Amino acid sequence: MNKSWRLSCVLAAVLMSGAALADTNWPTKPIKAVNPFGAGSAGDVVPRLFFEKLSTELGQPIVIENRVGAGGSVGTGAVAKSDPDGYTLLSQTNAISIAPAIFPNLNYDTTKELSSVLMIGYAANVMIVPNERPWKTIQDFLASAKTKGTVINYGSVGVGSAVHISSEKFRAAAGFEATHIPYRGGSEVITDIIGGRIDFYFCPLATALPLIREGQVRALVVSTPTRVRDLPDVPTPIDAGLKDADSSIWFGVFVPSKTPPEIVEKLYVTGTKVLNTADMQASLKKIGVEPMPMKSSEMDTLLVKEIADNKVLLKSEVAAK
Repeated sequence: MNKSWRLSCVLAAVLMSGAALADTNWPTKPIKAVNPFGAGSAGDVVPRLFFEKLSTELGQPIVIENRVGAGGSVGTGAVAKSDPDGYTLLSQTNAISIAPAIFPNLNYDTTKELSSVLMIGYAANVMIVPNERPWKTIQDFLASAKTKGTVINYGSVGVGSAVHISSEKFRAAAGFEATHIPYRGGSEVITDIIGGRIDFYFCPLATALPLIREGQVRALVVSTPTRVRDLPDVPTPIDAGLKDADSSIWFGVFVPSKTPPEIVEKLYVTGTKVLNTADMQASLKKIGVEPMPMKSSEMDTLLVKEIADNKVLLKSEVAAK
């Protein structure tokens, strides 16, 4: 009996040693990174830059798979239910904290089935309006929006998207009514903004900058508490006299919650090393993304808080479903 018990212990130790060795050697094959947003969107462009550098550092290809739908929850749910072996990653924005407020019947639990790895950075959204509108400043816009009988509408890349949150926070703080028009993708919103078919769009900075510089649209306000380097003359909500109207879009990496901690730690350490390189920082700043250093545990705390805040902000959207 004792002999059998000792043999079982030895076998268990060998198996555990093999598992630890596998974790230490990770990765030994290509990694898949699921992106729940359309190709070419800010939520796609930013992590692509990061994963390209991370792939080189890890010595394995990182293949990006775009799985769009339901405000990013389709791709997110797929990762939440995937094998926690370190070979399926999720790139997400703060849309991950919005989906639970919009879709109460998600097929996954965000905080229980996913674990944070690291933040890539954050960027401003910019409120852009058609050139044909008479608004030259944010004050012009607000005066018009609050005038009785004025009908205002705005576009987003879907209910529960980060740009939807920016629009709603701004609208609520400024105290005007507006109709939300969700689109399937950012390119469609841009087309209708340029064509004058919608009134405003809180567009990710990386996408908005070329349009603004080419004079295709007009920028009235940035979503962040401080002005952005690339648009120094565009005011913030605080500059416009508004409280609790600021927001930003952040970009992060997640894994299934039962992923071995050794793999999560290696991803965090290696990813942080990549983000701290001059080359990576220059690439991100070129598209308006600023560093957002944050430990995994801090990201988890942020996620819980944002989910609670968004449920309050978007309660009317939830009630309509």
